[in-house]
Amino acid sequence: MGLDFSEILVVGVSSRALFNLEKENEVFDKEGIEGFRKYQLEHENELLEKGTAFPLIESLLKLNSLAKKPIIEVVVMSRNSPETGVRVLKAIKHYNLPLTRWAFSGGEPLSPFLDAFDVDLFLSKDEKEVQKVIDSANCATALIYDPPADYKPETERVKFAFDADAVVFSEESELIYKTKDLAAFHKHEEENEDVPLNDGPFAELLRKLSKIQEHLPMTIELTPLRIAIVTARNAPSHMRVIKTLRNWGVYVDEAYFMGGLSKDKVLKAFGAHIFFDDQEIHLDGSSKVVPCGRVLYKSDSPMKQFEKKKNTDAGDNNK
Repeated sequence: MGLDFSEILVVGVSSRALFNLEKENEVFDKEGIEGFRKYQLEHENELLEKGTAFPLIESLLKLNSLAKKPIIEVVVMSRNSPETGVRVLKAIKHYNLPLTRWAFSGGEPLSPFLDAFDVDLFLSKDEKEVQKVIDSANCATALIYDPPADYKPETERVKFAFDADAVVFSEESELIYKTKDLAAFHKHEEENEDVPLNDGPFAELLRKLSKIQEHLPMTIELTPLRIAIVTARNAPSHMRVIKTLRNWGVYVDEAYFMGGLSKDKVLKAFGAHIFFDDQEIHLDGSSKVVPCGRVLYKSDSPMKQFEKKKNTDAGDNNK
């Protein structure tokens, strides 16, 4: 009989997001699969360093010891073959990560296997893979940035931070801001304050996290799984966010309405294990202080078309 994953958060993490495999990736790009295989076999006994997603995965797995039943499942997913993946398996054992599931696809794309493993969140450093997942799979996914220097994660709690528009919520409101102006955006949000925002790519993940909080033995106010919204929105557009989350039945521990201020200091103070945003401008600074992942737009989405046009226009202006 199969496990019921409806109340278990399943995270798929690529080996490059979990461990620092940048040197190995360079070898693969320059020398192909044969050079990569040779390199991995020659360095099989060298321990891999922790990657960007390691603190998140380690802290998430600890939650299982607090709950009455498993609430977290992690699958390490790699395009390595089982043979070249031995270093990854050795590192998992060395760091005492209680993992029992992994997928080594031997060079095949990973996106078709996400449904097979019931993955809710997929973290990867491969932009093409992440785009494929955004376009075709039913799970939240993010392109993981390099690890921040001097980051010291809290070990007794797990802290997720999310941008609002185009991440937790749909991109409709953000598109108004981008194509019109801030005044039009505020007017639209104020007029629609009581109309719940539509789901964005991370809406289901947020609901799942909220559901998992209920299986922890402490009251929701004292939960070791903390959720924060960190958004560029400010008054008067803040109320629609709060009312939408209430409508969804989702309890968010903290919310920061930045009004265009830099997000990095708030994220550092919050101590995020991971921050998800769709805009590079916010992630450039934030990724230097906390682990970050960029949420890509679907290939056929209006925001993707807007970004393409903006880049094309910028290129034309630079000629």
